[in-house]
Amino acid sequence: MERRKFIKQSAASAAAFTIIPGAVLGRNSATPANSKINVAFIGTGKQGCILQNFFKTRTSETITVAACDVDSQKLNKFIGIANEANKEHGNSVKIFATKHYREILERSDVDAVVIATPDHWHAQVAIDACKAGKDVYCEKPMASTVAEGRAMVNATRKYDRVFQTGNMQRSSFNFRQACELVAGGYIGEIKEVNAGLGGPVVACDLPSMEAPANLDWNLWVGPSPYRAFHPELSPPVERDIYPNWRNYRNFGGGMITDWGAHMFDIGQWGLQMDNSGPSVYIPPKDRATHGLKMIYENGVVLNHVKLPFGNGVEFIGTEGKIEVSRGHLKTMPNEKLAKMEIKPEDRKLYFCENHYQNWLDAIKDRSKPISDVEVGHRTSSLCNLANIAYELERSLQWDPEKEEFIGDASASMMLSRPYRGEWDFMDY
Repeated sequence: MERRKFIKQSAASAAAFTIIPGAVLGRNSATPANSKINVAFIGTGKQGCILQNFFKTRTSETITVAACDVDSQKLNKFIGIANEANKEHGNSVKIFATKHYREILERSDVDAVVIATPDHWHAQVAIDACKAGKDVYCEKPMASTVAEGRAMVNATRKYDRVFQTGNMQRSSFNFRQACELVAGGYIGEIKEVNAGLGGPVVACDLPSMEAPANLDWNLWVGPSPYRAFHPELSPPVERDIYPNWRNYRNFGGGMITDWGAHMFDIGQWGLQMDNSGPSVYIPPKDRATHGLKMIYENGVVLNHVKLPFGNGVEFIGTEGKIEVSRGHLKTMPNEKLAKMEIKPEDRKLYFCENHYQNWLDAIKDRSKPISDVEVGHRTSSLCNLANIAYELERSLQWDPEKEEFIGDASASMMLSRPYRGEWDFMDY
C-alpha cells in the first residue's frame, strides 16, 4: 500500500473510529455489560500464541478478528488457536489473515492490537496503530531506543490511545507485595537495589542461509539494517522456543532489555521512579557482562548483577532487605512481611491482579493501565542506556528530564537508530 494513502486513511480513521459504544469514547462510564473488544494480533509466533491464550483464559471480553505475521506457517497455527478461543467465548467470526500489518490497521472492525513482533518492529507498528485509532498492547521491551520510546509516548498521547506495555510482573503478587513494602517504608530508606538478569546485546555473527518459502524475510527484517536469514533469528514453527533474535543488535537488546524490561522495571516501580530514571551509568571494563552501576539523583544505586535466586530483584534498606522473583519472596529480618496483607487504604502503588483485563478495562473507561506507555518507555530507556554504557565502557551522565546525555556527543548518537527504506517511526 502506498505510504501517502495509508497516512491519509489513518488520519481519517483516528478521527472517526469508534471502539465500542460511543458512550465509552465520550468518557461516559456507561459501558454495556455484554460489549466485546475486537482485537488483532500483529506477530503470531511463540509470544503471540501465549498472549492469545492469556486473553482467552484470563478475560472473556475479546474477539480475535484479525492476525498478521510474515511467516505463513506461524500465522496458520495462530489462526487455529484463535478460532478455538473465539468458539469458547461464543464467537465464530472469520479471522482476517495477512502478512502486511497496515492492512489490519485499515480495518474498521479492529478496535485494538496486540503487538508481539520481534523488538525491532515495536515502535513502527505501535505508532502506526495509534495513528489509525487503535488501542495498543505492546510486548516488552517497549522500544529499542530512547528516541523510539519517546515517539511512542507522543503518538499515544496525540491520538488519545490506551497503551499497555507487557511488563506483566506488576500485576503479580510477589512483585506487587515487594514494591508496596519498599514504597511503604517497611525496610527503611532504600540505599541499593540489585537486579539479577543476563548480559548485554551482542553483534549478530550468524552465517547467512536461504530463507524458507513460507517466510517473507525482507519484511521480517523490516526497518532494521538488512542481513541474511538464519533460523536462530526466526525458527521454524515446529521449533517451539523463544527465538534468539533477542540476543542480537538491530533485532533485540540482549538479556539487558529482554529481562531488564522485567527486573529493572520492578526496581523502577518500587523506587517510584516511573517518570524518571538513573542519572549516572558506570559500566565495568574488559567487556564484562555484569557489574553496571546506575545511580539515581537521590543517591540510590541500582546494580546489574547475578543473584543466587536467578532473575529477580533485591531491595536493600536501612532496616531490612527484600528478595523477589517469580517464584521467590523473602523479607529480612521480619519474615512475616512477605505475607502481610496490605490494606487498600495503605497501598502506595497501582493495584492490578490481571494485566490483560486491566488493559481492556482501561480501553472501556479511557484511563491509563498499570503499565502505561510512559512506564514502558522509562523502563526500556533504562535498559537501552545500560546497553550503551556497556558498549562504550565509560561513565555516562544522563538527564532523565530532558532525556539527553550531558557532554557526550558520541553517546548521544546512540539514542536513535537509522530506519531502512520506507519505514519512519517519527512520522506521526
